[in-house]
Amino acid sequence: MIIGVPKEIKKDEYRVALIPVGAETLVKHGHKVLVEKGAGEGSGFKDKQYRDAGASIVKDVKNIFKRSDMIIKVKEPQPSEIRMSREGQVLFTYFHFAASRPLTTGMLKSKAVCIAYETMEEEDGSLPLLTPMSEVAGRMAIQEGAKYLERPMEGRGILLGGVPGVEPAKVTIIGGGIVGTNAAKMASGLGANVKILDVDLERLRYLSDVLPANVTPMMSNPENIRQSVAESDLVVGAVLLKGAKAPRLVTKDMIRTMKDGAVVVDVAVDQGGCIETIKPTTHTKPVYIKYGVVHYGVANMPGAVARTSTYALTNATLPYALEIANKGWEEAAKEDWTVWTGVNMLEGKITDEAVATAFRRKYTPLEEIIEIEE
Repeated sequence: MIIGVPKEIKKDEYRVALIPVGAETLVKHGHKVLVEKGAGEGSGFKDKQYRDAGASIVKDVKNIFKRSDMIIKVKEPQPSEIRMSREGQVLFTYFHFAASRPLTTGMLKSKAVCIAYETMEEEDGSLPLLTPMSEVAGRMAIQEGAKYLERPMEGRGILLGGVPGVEPAKVTIIGGGIVGTNAAKMASGLGANVKILDVDLERLRYLSDVLPANVTPMMSNPENIRQSVAESDLVVGAVLLKGAKAPRLVTKDMIRTMKDGAVVVDVAVDQGGCIETIKPTTHTKPVYIKYGVVHYGVANMPGAVARTSTYALTNATLPYALEIANKGWEEAAKEDWTVWTGVNMLEGKITDEAVATAFRRKYTPLEEIIEIEE
């Protein structure tokens, strides 16, 4: 199989979908790897490292899309990339379709095979390709929140952990999954007073067991969210519905109750956000002020720590990329439930129910398109 790795062109995106040793692994299995010139520079990888690993460096991205059977990326295809995608070509990347109608419409027209990292699911319900970036984003949410609480950043001028004799910051984390748990670890480790809210009582029991005493797990309901948001210096949105648009749990009326200079960080912004007043921002201009509250809405947070993120992501994606390359996507999907759950679009049809629901489009179960042997 010919596998293409284009340079990421979304604004302020520094990650790359494949590290040199990943290219070496694919080449050793008999595949050809095409890497766009300079694709790895944002993560600290030189073209020479890819050449030494057996990959070919290609200057023209159009040539990569034209020649490749499978395109491996990090972020969703941008407009120029959508236009270059073609029928039957596999695109293996984060899509987050439910947050973008133009992306959904464009990829449907292309009739490409869209396999989304974020919906690939293990038998136990875990999301192996979303987990590493969720770990990074959860930790970064606190790092960025702490920075924007500083007065020069228009924050309240609060040190997250306080000092002896001075109260630490109050942090509310909405969502007790991978993002929320990692955010709670970071915030509690810095000494903040933390509340973490979730709707799963068993998850709250688990969090109560594993997190330190300065973290209070609470049931997520409108009253608890309302009260916690009002008293918080930092609020982190960490809610995920697999493949679907994030639910709006923090309303603009709740934001109005926060103190001037308080900060909100919505990690769910790439799926529409769980905070009503959030909108996507970039690393170049990451924040804006609304109702006196600093809003951080960077949709590709892990891109800022590109080297860590690239290693973490490719550790998770490479085995599946290799499986798809070795077997072909259809055989891989038939044999591996995780690959099967990643197929969001095929032959111009939506095969992920959450994506279809988001846009009130027809949902076509994958088993209606490809035949499964009994």
